[in-house]
Amino acid sequence: MAEHESLEFGKADFVLLDNVSLEEFMANLKLRFEKGRIYSYIGEVVVSVNPYRAMNIYGRDTIEQYKGRELYERPPHLFAIADAAYKAMKRRNKDTCIVISGESGAGKTEDMSVTSVCLYRVKNMLLKSNCVLEAFGNAKTNRNDNSSRFGKYMDINFDFKGDPIGGHINNYLLEKVGVKSVFKCIFQLVKGAPDAQLRSLHIQRDPTAYTYIKVGGQIKVFADFKAVTDAMKVIGFTTGEIQTVYKILATILHLGNLKFGSDGDVTLIENSKLVSVLGDLLSTKDENVEKALLYRTVATGRDVIDKQHTHQEASYGRDALAKAIYERLFCWIVGRINDIIEVKNYDARVHGKNTVIGVLDIYGFEIFQNNSFEQFCINYCNEKLQQLFIQLVLKQEQEEYQREGIPWKHIDYFNNQIIVDLVEQQHKGIFAVLDEACMNVGKVTDEMFLQALNGKLAKHAHYTSRKLSPTDKNLEFDRDFRIRHYAGDVAYSVVGFIDKNKDTLFQDFKRLLYNSSNPVLKAMWPEGKLSITEVTKRPLTAATLFKNSMISLVENLASKEPYYVRCIKPNDVKSPLLFEHERCKHQVEYLGLLENVRVRRAGFANRQTYPRFLQRYKMISEFTWPNHDLPSDKEAVKRLLQGCGFEHDVAYGKTKVFIRTPRTIFNLEEQRAEMVKRIVLFLQKVWRGTLARMRYRRMRAALIIIRAYRRYKVKSYIREVNRRFKNVRGMKDHGKHVKWPTPPKVLRKFEEALRNIYNRWWAWTLIKDLSPEEMVQIRAKVATLECLKGQRADLGLQRAWEGNYLVSKKDSPGTASSFTLVSSDLQRKDKFMRVLFSCNVRKINRFNKAEDRALLITDRHLYKMDPVKQYKPMKSIPLYNVTGVSISPGKDQLVVFHTKDNRDLIVCMQGMVPAGDSRIGELVGTLFSHFKSLGECKQLIDHEPNIQHGRTTFNLPEGRRLSL
Repeated sequence: MAEHESLEFGKADFVLLDNVSLEEFMANLKLRFEKGRIYSYIGEVVVSVNPYRAMNIYGRDTIEQYKGRELYERPPHLFAIADAAYKAMKRRNKDTCIVISGESGAGKTEDMSVTSVCLYRVKNMLLKSNCVLEAFGNAKTNRNDNSSRFGKYMDINFDFKGDPIGGHINNYLLEKVGVKSVFKCIFQLVKGAPDAQLRSLHIQRDPTAYTYIKVGGQIKVFADFKAVTDAMKVIGFTTGEIQTVYKILATILHLGNLKFGSDGDVTLIENSKLVSVLGDLLSTKDENVEKALLYRTVATGRDVIDKQHTHQEASYGRDALAKAIYERLFCWIVGRINDIIEVKNYDARVHGKNTVIGVLDIYGFEIFQNNSFEQFCINYCNEKLQQLFIQLVLKQEQEEYQREGIPWKHIDYFNNQIIVDLVEQQHKGIFAVLDEACMNVGKVTDEMFLQALNGKLAKHAHYTSRKLSPTDKNLEFDRDFRIRHYAGDVAYSVVGFIDKNKDTLFQDFKRLLYNSSNPVLKAMWPEGKLSITEVTKRPLTAATLFKNSMISLVENLASKEPYYVRCIKPNDVKSPLLFEHERCKHQVEYLGLLENVRVRRAGFANRQTYPRFLQRYKMISEFTWPNHDLPSDKEAVKRLLQGCGFEHDVAYGKTKVFIRTPRTIFNLEEQRAEMVKRIVLFLQKVWRGTLARMRYRRMRAALIIIRAYRRYKVKSYIREVNRRFKNVRGMKDHGKHVKWPTPPKVLRKFEEALRNIYNRWWAWTLIKDLSPEEMVQIRAKVATLECLKGQRADLGLQRAWEGNYLVSKKDSPGTASSFTLVSSDLQRKDKFMRVLFSCNVRKINRFNKAEDRALLITDRHLYKMDPVKQYKPMKSIPLYNVTGVSISPGKDQLVVFHTKDNRDLIVCMQGMVPAGDSRIGELVGTLFSHFKSLGECKQLIDHEPNIQHGRTTFNLPEGRRLSL
């Protein structure tokens, strides 16, 4: 059952109709047509209604939707039947065929093109061949602007992988009377060829200027001339071959304009200028053309004579030549296409079995006011195909029940074998009587042929004529006979039956064309090489050739697994909106569609193999979902249907389950649709979980990779650092010259820490052997460097810092002993532990008067002394009263000690110390090292500075500050 189509579009499969009747069938067919659903099913038969409009349902996306699907899984479509034939061929390695049938104008040619697109897939040459064959084989008729005037059967070859590798085309009975109608290619030439090409062919642009195609003057242009020419080039026709093709078409047009006159007993060509035109187009001499048109060469024993044509014979010969040339041209085109597309160099022993899908598009059954010999053959062809349909579909339908062991009551159906025998039976059939009439010696007329038919078929239930039914005024005496076909009664006119069956073409024309200097034209007429006196076997008649080809075609189709497309023409006016009930009803009856439905429904409306049934419906039952553990698929299907309560409406065959009523199928589909929703939700849940787990695994893997990579980079960096600094202990500068490797981004902070560790180690290696006194001096120098770096050029870091310079005999040779005594007394008095700094200075008072003084700083007091009076203390300031020290940046070495009572002490070291010796840095470093450790000093100077009067102030602990 087709999914995705609601009941508003009717039943997609006619087998599922509630009641099988012609009225319900037609109502469903009309509803689907009006809703734009031109395809329907009868089981595995596709019913196609010509929409008479372009429909967007044949694209590549649509093909993909049907590829690999079962028929009932998608809405009805030609692609589904094409894919079913392809799968059957590929799965079972069996040749298949698609038979497209219906009356003229029902859309068979278009359906074949669509089917071919699905099967060919990438074979451009095969697709282009359709364009060429339609141009040369299709014509306008009273009922169809694009009627196939020949039968076409195309085999598409596939290799063992299922890929198309070539094809072959068979054509049947080109209706040559179409030359005097409008074959598409002739009209395309006149209306679409470039002016230069028309001039070279001596052709005018006006179709009404040519006798054969005057009827075409009012019809629309079919296909573009350039498109057909380009298609021939793509297929592989050479430029010379294409030129020859259009020369032959031009020849036919000019032949139709030849006029014959009489001068007494002599037949003449009135417009003799056309003879030279024909000679030029046929690449032969003008006199040979004229002779072939006016004379017939006859051999009587050893004598050869030229017999002059009568006016009637000349006209007959002219028309026969035009028809024969066109037929040979068409057959040559088909043969040329086959030469190009046929499988070459394919060895089954090497490449595997070569399988085939055949596609048949053949003339449609038609009933005209005056049905000719060609239409008789066409309708006989449709009878043969209908017989095949009955045998392979209706008959096989009933035989399937027997094979599966299902009880079955036989249903009678109309078998049109009696009509086929009426036409083709040996000695008694119409073809046999026609051939016998053509072989009789003497003048045999069409009326004599009709009399012979009346004599042999007088008692046949499906044959009648005016002589056999004198009261039937719809038939003419000595002209018409009627056959009761499967599709309806058709009256045929015997006028022209004898001539068309003989298909007489004077040998002179064959020799004329064989002797052409154009090699393509010469190859079309190989029998022209026979000499005049050479005796040849009588050729087979047109009826016999066609009968044999039809028998061969049916045998070919019967050897394959058939798939059917039954085409219906909804109206005669080519309207996309009009559905003519009576017309469509007649077609449904003669195509046997209702019988097909009845046979399909008489027993069981639907049947499926057990595995396929389970695959579609197993989710309905807990015993079969997701997989069953029963002994066989057949038992699993039984358990499923019993659980649904449908066991009373089914039968179990050997390989298939048969379902009797459509209601059971609908119920199964409804339950399946409901379960599919739940399964989809479950699958979505599982799939979302799967996606989440996949994302988690990817993220986790990425994280592991990142971590591993980071570890690798860290290890690589550390290994490199270790390699470079491995022997720093033995280096003179302990690795100071070693260049650090560039760290990865993630290790930049680590590198800073590592450098600090190294720097601390490097500093430790330098100071580890120093004495405590040297350590105190080093600490003071570091404090000075950190505090005053960049502020003063001379910090005195390169010399040793003595600190207590007043006891130095070098600095104060005459007064050192006196200061020592005073210092000792002060120590006993003020209980200080050590002297931090002492130095001779110059004091500046508020009156800008300078006096020599001495400065002593202990760990408890700051003393101002008078060096003149034996370093007598003049002022003692406890260190806790000192709030800050300000130092000038110039060479004057001015120092200001700020106190809590704002009685600052201002001294200057310039001139009081040896030249070039700066003790400002020592004073600052000594004070800082006394109050704080080196690390704390660094923290102090990192504070945000307070700018006052151009000096930079640093806050000291306990409210003290150091200013520059």
